[in-house]
Amino acid sequence: MSANVDINNRPDYDQVIQNIADYVLTFKVTSQEALDTARNCLMDTLGCGLLALRFPECTKHLGPIVQGTVVPNGARVPGTSLSLDPVKAAWDIGCIIRWLDYNDTWLAAEWGHPSDNLGGILAMADHLSQVRVANGEAPISMREVLEAMVMAHEIQGVIALENSFNRVGLCHVLLVRVASTAVVTKMMGGDREQIMAAVSQAWVDGSALRTYRHAPNAGSRKSWAAGDATSRAVRLADMSMRGEMGIPSVLTAPQWGFYDVSFSKTNKDQAIKPDDQRQFSFSQDYGTYVMENILFKISFPAEFHAQTAAEAAVTLYPQVKDRLADIEKIVIRTHESAIRIISKSGPLANAADRDHCLQYMAAVPLAFGNLVAEHYEDSFHAANPIIDELRDKMEIVEDKRFTAEYLEADKRSIANAIQVFFKDGSSTEEVVVEYPVGHRRRREEGIPLLEQKFKNNLATRFPSRQSQAIFDLCKQQQKLESTPVQGFMDLFVIA
Repeated sequence: MSANVDINNRPDYDQVIQNIADYVLTFKVTSQEALDTARNCLMDTLGCGLLALRFPECTKHLGPIVQGTVVPNGARVPGTSLSLDPVKAAWDIGCIIRWLDYNDTWLAAEWGHPSDNLGGILAMADHLSQVRVANGEAPISMREVLEAMVMAHEIQGVIALENSFNRVGLCHVLLVRVASTAVVTKMMGGDREQIMAAVSQAWVDGSALRTYRHAPNAGSRKSWAAGDATSRAVRLADMSMRGEMGIPSVLTAPQWGFYDVSFSKTNKDQAIKPDDQRQFSFSQDYGTYVMENILFKISFPAEFHAQTAAEAAVTLYPQVKDRLADIEKIVIRTHESAIRIISKSGPLANAADRDHCLQYMAAVPLAFGNLVAEHYEDSFHAANPIIDELRDKMEIVEDKRFTAEYLEADKRSIANAIQVFFKDGSSTEEVVVEYPVGHRRRREEGIPLLEQKFKNNLATRFPSRQSQAIFDLCKQQQKLESTPVQGFMDLFVIA
């Protein structure tokens, strides 16, 4: 036989895919902390989506591809009157969730926002629950939505713990597509083979490049990329439920698999052996760890590596607000990931560029005492040249301890420290914030603030009575869990 002839023995599914399928099929979510956190995550995520509806650059993407389309038992998009097929509904929900960079975050070797998966989960659950009721069957409960959220968070987050896609130039929304595909296929009644087939299709789609998240190309795609990923997951789940075959060795196939094609770039920053860089590494099994440790963005709509910098800047604001012209330099001590992702100098081209700039996200609260979504808009930036003046005076310094504790499993800090120096030789104290208010270590402090954030976001879209009804339901764990999905979604409809 010729040496260049491929051997066509169809293999078993890659173990990574089998493990995902077995997890979503067999794991029982019993952790009350995980379910309670999922409820808070649901509130916060939907609130972020409601707030995004105030921005025309977001809402221009919403609605059916063909105007006037009528979808029986269509999935609703919260805060709107839209009723869409589940694929487009997942896109729209995912888009509004992510638009303002205000939903939850997971930081490890890879970064990401696991609540992005809610786009596919909620769209499919709403549609399926309506279909069931129309057929005289029991609806899907919100408990099932919370369990799906826990599992999607876990799949995305555990893969991210030790596997850095960003270091080979790939975007983390790939993990949204993989996680959403797994849980949505299960929701549709998929068996083990169908779930594995669907997940394999999610991997074979490959990954978007990260270039739209970084200088010099940072732009609005980063605000809808997750919606696109979770929507694609719904489509792949549907195809697999219709009998579409899978690609069993999509990860491990020599030359043509994901590892060799997309995950084998030489890593100049780490000493990785060639054999090791062509496969994923896992430090733990799937459970409920990620949801229990998720990071909430409570105080600021800002890329998460800058959350503590913004908090430190707000603390310093009273000391510097009347002396901005006298500032000689501003020193920010931070961690390596923040420097790699969001430290940038030079002109900032758009809102998406600004909300991924560490210097901008520190300068605004130093000058104005807060950081809100409107502060990224072109008009605000143009009207306040002091922001760029402060950026030009910033020195970014890596703190090796901050970098190390960012990755330590028992810490997972996201530390930043800021000190301001004046031309007369005086200075402020250095303000150090190691854990943002959305961290698990600050849950007791953070949850009341998260609830107030949700109330505020509800008020941007609904009358007070409707806002209160939604809030009261979301506050009650057992009542929420027993609520039919379509009844829950009814509360978010605007006629």
